[in-house]
Amino acid sequence: MRIIFAGTPEFAVPALAALIRAGHQVVMVLTQPDRPAGRGMKLKASPIKVLAEEHGLLVFQPESLKPAEVQACINEMNADVMIVAAYGLIIPTAVLTMPKYGCYNIHASLLPRWRGAAPIHRSILSGDAVTGVTIMEVVPALDAGAMVSKGEVPITSTDTTQSLHDVLANMGADLMVQAMRELESNGHLASTPQDEALVTYAHKLGKAEAEIDWSNTAEIIAQQVRAFNPFPVAQSHWGGQVCRIWMATSEPAFGDGGVKIGEVIDTHDGVLVACGEGVLRITELQAPGGKRLAAHAFVQGHNLKAGDVFTTLSELGKAVT
Repeated sequence: MRIIFAGTPEFAVPALAALIRAGHQVVMVLTQPDRPAGRGMKLKASPIKVLAEEHGLLVFQPESLKPAEVQACINEMNADVMIVAAYGLIIPTAVLTMPKYGCYNIHASLLPRWRGAAPIHRSILSGDAVTGVTIMEVVPALDAGAMVSKGEVPITSTDTTQSLHDVLANMGADLMVQAMRELESNGHLASTPQDEALVTYAHKLGKAEAEIDWSNTAEIIAQQVRAFNPFPVAQSHWGGQVCRIWMATSEPAFGDGGVKIGEVIDTHDGVLVACGEGVLRITELQAPGGKRLAAHAFVQGHNLKAGDVFTTLSELGKAVT
């Protein structure tokens, strides 16, 4: 089939690669304009643009799909279908109706749960037992289209946003290729409307959410750490500096107590920190300007020891004043 593919980040790469391997004719690749990146803030192509150019595909990078001349270019492709995967720009209704069979999206959640910008992060933060991918029709309302197919994956106690991202990106690619095979054969895709009573929204992450509040339970903090890996990375304050905490798991409290919230209990097998309830076992962390280190290497290199205390930004400010 003649496909217009709209995507930008790494999440979209497996889907475009799979559609190319499946033999479809990708007549246009829509991706966001090159953006400044890195220390030199030089313009950098999106991962999708890089892949598209490797295969000699037509790449179109408008700042918006609203201008009439942009829509005219898309319409000229005479596409059978448009496929969207984390494109990042609003697709006007006029564009959605241009392809013969409409427009379909790969969304990284089990809709109607977690519509919106950060579904993987929110699923971990909320302690969900499972997550997955939904292939859905694209409609003007946010992630509200009818569902074509789904794939599920359990969320384990060591899963991070990065690890789930990679699994879901590949799962979404496989599901979309299956959907396109069915669409090509039957000329339509059966779909199921979403139950609006079950809708939840995965709002965009705020920087303040990365700050650890040690009065929370160890389980909640562990979910926060894993959800914010690889970005924006959970953080706390120790020794007058900001530490980024990359990986941690929760454990029940042990011993006779007598420690304060945020206090380091032990450093022999990970950095164990007392929480409002339970203990957080930190296994990977990073000092300012340093590398990500396993806990034992960090302890040796930075003299972190039992009795030290991790604090929140607000607590640090009170101590200074």
